Amino acid sequence: MAKSRKLRSAEFKSKVALEACKSDKTINEIATEYEVHPGQVMHWKAQLKKGVKEIFSQGAQSKRKRGSAKEEDLYEQIGRLTYENAWLKKKL
Repeated sequence: MAKSRKLRSAEFKSKVALEACKSDKTINEIATEYEVHPGQVMHWKAQLKKGVKEIFSQGAQSKRKRGSAKEEDLYEQIGRLTYENAWLKKKL
């Protein structure tokens, strides 16, 4: 009879991958401790290393996006106030 697959949570995968990156233990020791295949540990470690770049680059991009959204709101407000000012001058 075939074994059914175990679904691992993202927290579990990240914990194992971080431990593999620390290099305190060998991949085989980590795999034995967490009862997963050594190849899977290496795969999760590779995914972690690949994803780290994206995490830090997203932080910089989100700051730029927040800044540009704030600028757009300010320009919109300036335009509205300029229009209201011109309208009030015309009415007086």
